[in-house]
Amino acid sequence: MYKKIAASGGLLACAMLAAGCVTNVESSTPDGWEEPRLDKVPEIAALYDDADGVLTAGTNPPFAPFEFKDSDGAIVGVEMDMMKAIADILGLEFQPVEQDFSMILPAVQSGQIDIGASGFTDNQERRKNFDFIDHLYAGIQWAERTDGIKRVDPSNPCGLTVAVQRTTVSETDDVIPKKDACGGDLRILSYDTSDNAALAVIMGRADAMSADSPVSSWAVNRSDGKMRMVGDMFDAAPYGFAVPKDSKLGPAVAAALNHLIETGEYQKILERWGISDGLVEEAMINERPVND
Repeated sequence: MYKKIAASGGLLACAMLAAGCVTNVESSTPDGWEEPRLDKVPEIAALYDDADGVLTAGTNPPFAPFEFKDSDGAIVGVEMDMMKAIADILGLEFQPVEQDFSMILPAVQSGQIDIGASGFTDNQERRKNFDFIDHLYAGIQWAERTDGIKRVDPSNPCGLTVAVQRTTVSETDDVIPKKDACGGDLRILSYDTSDNAALAVIMGRADAMSADSPVSSWAVNRSDGKMRMVGDMFDAAPYGFAVPKDSKLGPAVAAALNHLIETGEYQKILERWGISDGLVEEAMINERPVND
């Protein structure tokens, strides 16, 4: 479970006007939001030596509230705030790098960027080549149009058209297996970005969308009543920041995350973005506490 959906103010305006336009720019950040500014913690910074002094994080907006572009074109979101705070603790400058989602992990592996921060689910397959610093638990949850003839049943989706973001777990682990179980009687609309998946639902091209629970919730809350959550969350799993396998950066990021948790900054960051469920009590690498 990972990845994406930004039902932005601009996107919804386009949908309501039936203009067919698409934007990945959100109308605003949450009320009271401010960019994290923390002091360097020398004992944590000593765990990782970055040659250029910049923590580069690959990310693929829009995936609100985790990462999206604001009205000035800057990449913002809850994962960006956590990355900025972690970079501060490590004494590094933070630089988000916009990439196609499918290219982020290869870029981490090749050393083109330091870390992947784009709604990645920490799972066994990915752990073969990467370590994940887990920062939140979430599950898949569907959303549908409020003016649908009948409520969608995610456990019995045969005959439906479902929108997803391409290459995400919602596509590979949720709707594709369900299509097979339906004998092919389930149409999947796969999009490069999740805002297009949301637009498909709002415009009536799809009956529902499958996405991570915080992402679906954000989209519904900003849909001006045109979408609603449907069914229960399922397949809960951890989100994690991706680093190369056995990299020194992993323990350093985990130590920085623990510092955020212990000081209460972690909880404040998530709270600003409306996230109150699934918080971790301590930093973990591949779902194991760092001190184990």
